[in-house]
Amino acid sequence: MYDVAVVGSGPTGLMLAGELALAGVDVVILERRSTPDLVGSRARGFHSRTIEIFDQRGIVDRFLAEGRTAQALSFGSTSLDAGTLPSRHPYTLGLGQSHIERILLGWVEELGVPVRRGLEVAGFVQDDAGVDVHVAEGEPLRTAYLVGADGGRSVIRTVADIDLVGAKATRSHLIAEVEVTEETPTGLRLDDVGIHAMNVMEDGRTVGMVVTEQQLGPATEPTLAELCEALTAVYGTDFGAHDPRWISRFTDATRQAVAYRRGRVLLAGDAAHIHPPTGGQGIGLGVQDAVNLGWKLAQVVRGVSPDSLLDSYQAERQPTTARVLKNVMAQALLQRGDARTEATRDTISELLSFGGPRAQLAGLLSGLDVCYDLGDGHRLLGRRMPDLDLTTAHGPRRVFELLHDARPVLLDLGEPHSIDITPWADRVQHISADYTGTWELPVIGTVTAPVAVAIRPDGHVAWVGDGTQTGLGEALTTWFGQPAKKNDA
Repeated sequence: MYDVAVVGSGPTGLMLAGELALAGVDVVILERRSTPDLVGSRARGFHSRTIEIFDQRGIVDRFLAEGRTAQALSFGSTSLDAGTLPSRHPYTLGLGQSHIERILLGWVEELGVPVRRGLEVAGFVQDDAGVDVHVAEGEPLRTAYLVGADGGRSVIRTVADIDLVGAKATRSHLIAEVEVTEETPTGLRLDDVGIHAMNVMEDGRTVGMVVTEQQLGPATEPTLAELCEALTAVYGTDFGAHDPRWISRFTDATRQAVAYRRGRVLLAGDAAHIHPPTGGQGIGLGVQDAVNLGWKLAQVVRGVSPDSLLDSYQAERQPTTARVLKNVMAQALLQRGDARTEATRDTISELLSFGGPRAQLAGLLSGLDVCYDLGDGHRLLGRRMPDLDLTTAHGPRRVFELLHDARPVLLDLGEPHSIDITPWADRVQHISADYTGTWELPVIGTVTAPVAVAIRPDGHVAWVGDGTQTGLGEALTTWFGQPAKKNDA
């Protein structure tokens, strides 16, 4: 019996498995694909907060070595400067999903996580003690908890009878890589129907393309004939398209699961929310789901925290993601070339000539402005901890270095030994350090320097101290379990 079975080896499933493995949880990944090869194009990169999360785990250099940094944030026709964001990584990293998955797979394999391929999950039955996972061929697999990270057409979500609600599809797009016999235009084209784009691939003969269909397409795998029909409607020719490497269809449907949990079954990534790729938010939302859920699920599995801690996963991630999905819908609505849409784009561009709106949208799109509702208090509370350059007794350290093992941190910037966390010393690192610089948060700006902060494994601040321990014991208990008894400490 496994502690946790994760269905799906995309970025979300891999990240979650890595988080659980760091916490000492016996986790397995179940994957329908027989090989790690990814057919087709998915995400093309990710933004600042996702890069920071990889930095928190000490693996960011693996991605930076293969990707290309760029200032790629935009809303409508207006570019947004990520370079002004207070982050060590104020940029977007361009990197294809196949490379992202390969790098994450290497990481989880180093952590000893088994990936069982060629297993198609057909359903499950759960009871008070665990979940029996049924596969298309073979004996059921028993696990204490099951997480569906199996994409927008999630079997786990369907069997759990969890509805998706939100905006239904109004437009569909075909995305493909094909060979052609005629020269194709490059770049974007907007018309009254939607957005279209083409670019020649590295091999010089294959063309990657996105074309909006004239009518909403069926929920089936598209054919070459459908692609040729869509191309002809837009460009007056199909360019002699032939020998497709792959063809896929996506829509502007933007919907979210009404629940992220049913008992011992949870959802993460695209299984919990679907949306068009506008704005490049997909990888980031899934990775943030994974790091929010991973440490909480690990503590419940290990008996450190009560099962109710898992309720905070939905409470934090559902509203945060809903806000991003609204932004995605607004951006997707602007991807037309008709006069009304052009007028709307121009109006928004005028509004974005002001610093405040530009900073707010940059914070949202980059993922750096996420703030979980942990109650009233210091403006750091619930937000991601800045990656400060600290001075410690063991030399200079960055905050993100302290999070490499996915363990919580009590960062004490006051008088040495002024804070006592002995009852949680087996779970929480107590780091005394000095920092003399300013504390700057995205969108908000400079905030009052705290005397101490408690940082969760996902990098979000759980408690802020003003020189006393007021509220510290309650925060540590809420997030990291009951204090150890004196004879156990």
